[in-house]
Amino acid sequence: MLLGALVFAVWDGFFLLLVGFPSLSWMTLYLLPPALMTVLGAQPSRQCDRRTVLAVWVVGAHYQLLGHRPVICGGRALAHRSEWISRRARWERHAPALTRSLGRAGARRLLGAPGAEDVPPAGPAVGMAHTVRLYGPDHMVKVTRRGRRTGRRT
Repeated sequence: MLLGALVFAVWDGFFLLLVGFPSLSWMTLYLLPPALMTVLGAQPSRQCDRRTVLAVWVVGAHYQLLGHRPVICGGRALAHRSEWISRRARWERHAPALTRSLGRAGARRLLGAPGAEDVPPAGPAVGMAHTVRLYGPDHMVKVTRRGRRTGRRT
């Protein structure tokens, strides 16, 4: 109900500002899109069982616009600039359709020049040397004693 009220308020508010009070012929444009978005968006998603379809749409739009998937807590942990993916890399599979519809110059302007948004990694590559160490119980007792305070008790 809250989702429907929010979608109707935003959609109808936009059209009231743009067109004005609806006539009988414009009523379908005022009512049908928010109703469809509410009905389809409130269904559970097939991709992620914990999200609704509307949440999947929002996450997908966020990725297409900003270039980073909000993995941790729905985007509460901000991504470092080196984790972003350039617009050209994100929209690469749609480039032929964009070129057909907007022309070569329009698609180039929308996608950006090759390498324009590329950000170098945050630092040099880290080499990992995997070594396995087996610590016995005597070492574990030493480590646990080292952290304890002796003497005062509060």
